[in-house]
Amino acid sequence: MENNYQVLLYYKYVEIDDPETFTTEHLDYCKNLGLRGRILVASEGLNGTVSGTIEQTNQYMEDLKADPRFADIEFKIDKANEHAFKKMHVRHRDEIVSFRLEEDVNPNEQTGEHLSPKEFFEKMQEEDTIIIDARNDYEYDLGHFRGAIRPDINVFRELPDWIEENQEELEGKQILTYCTGGIRCEKFSGWLKHKGFENVNQLHGGIVSYGKDEEVKGKLWDGQCYVFDERISVPINQEEHVVVGRDHFDGEPCERYVNCAAPECNDQILCTEENEHKYLRGCTPECRVDPENRYIIEHSLTQDDWEERLNKIGESLRQTT
Repeated sequence: MENNYQVLLYYKYVEIDDPETFTTEHLDYCKNLGLRGRILVASEGLNGTVSGTIEQTNQYMEDLKADPRFADIEFKIDKANEHAFKKMHVRHRDEIVSFRLEEDVNPNEQTGEHLSPKEFFEKMQEEDTIIIDARNDYEYDLGHFRGAIRPDINVFRELPDWIEENQEELEGKQILTYCTGGIRCEKFSGWLKHKGFENVNQLHGGIVSYGKDEEVKGKLWDGQCYVFDERISVPINQEEHVVVGRDHFDGEPCERYVNCAAPECNDQILCTEENEHKYLRGCTPECRVDPENRYIIEHSLTQDDWEERLNKIGESLRQTT
């Protein structure tokens, strides 16, 4: 039945005693309930995305809130036609989002001011405001707030170094930061305040909540929002859709992500289906001639077929890597 499933996105910074035992028990519970997804458990809290039928996910939310530690947890809910994950994973980690600070930040003690979607929308248009995307580069490339800065980072834990390298540009500014569901901003904004930045604000509930707000309607967001499940992306702006993604190979507008076929690379690239076939899903010449190239294996290409495809784009299978 259409839209008989839900995808839940949630987190909670709260002390969890014996997180290893919690992890094992929570995995068994989720499997028995029939959920699929990914959940991280640490002594500092819980961070998860799960999918299931409406009945299963409603039961999960009810049961989790029955635990006093999670009584006020906030869920972002998306309707879906099917599961957004293939399996159910619950894993114990040192952090529920990997920041790896020398001096850790407790969001329950120090974090930026939480702004509602309307407040965030209004402040984005004020003078002396800098909007920092707290996500990875490939997330930004698919969609972002208009005028937001794209930090040159591949993973979240690289963000503090980028900030310190660009500190002069941020000093004295009103800082707005955002991420998918809000969890990364909790620590990032707290770290910014710890470093001496005073006017630090974060989008409460993240991009996902912003897109669902019936007053703001996702305005000033361009592109799609990257999500870490089988959907890959979800729409945000309810009033207009501006494509900002660009095909890795020809620079044309594109919102389709694929993983490079070379296993040791596996980078995500924006790529049309036509260019995926043309370039053998290899993001570089070296990846296209990789002996383990998964595109070649998936399509059962012979060596002659392989060489012919490469010749058409001016490359050779004999190219050294």
